[in-house]
Amino acid sequence: MRKVVLKEAAKRFPWLANVTLYGCLFAGGDLAHQLIAHRERIDWKHTRNVAIVAITFQGNFNYFWLRALEKRFPGKSAGMVFRKLLLDQSFASPLATSVFYTVSFLEGKEDILEDWREKFFNTWRTGLMYWPFMQQFLNFVLMPLHMRTAFMGCCAFLWASFLCFSRQDGDGTATVALAFIMDP
Repeated sequence: MRKVVLKEAAKRFPWLANVTLYGCLFAGGDLAHQLIAHRERIDWKHTRNVAIVAITFQGNFNYFWLRALEKRFPGKSAGMVFRKLLLDQSFASPLATSVFYTVSFLEGKEDILEDWREKFFNTWRTGLMYWPFMQQFLNFVLMPLHMRTAFMGCCAFLWASFLCFSRQDGDGTATVALAFIMDP
């Protein structure tokens, strides 16, 4: 019964359902990073800042971006999926990654672009190993349009954990993140 209600709510209020779920999962990724990193104390302000960026930009951007891609390149044929993927990785991915690294603005850092300058390129390259599979195969081919942003939120949970690690402890590469996971 509960599943049916949630599914109907997602269909009836897709923007609200998708953006809220995306924001919560993205902020949850930050929280997961902090727990994995065995922080002595959870930095709730940082999680709040990540949630603000996730809800105000990331979730909204992805919601409208994915719909625009589907409208321009409808269907699941190989050619259409490739076009969506190419645009997503060449335009949306660099933009979303850049916006994430400017969370420093909410923390009052003097140089809000420092993290971006040091880690953006590595992070974007790492994303090219993660997102094409998630987007091309799973999202664009298997997910119905009304659930794509929510599904991206689930993928973003893992991605946000990686981003938060990279921003606070890493250099934006998968190698450093995996080394940390193996031996925190």
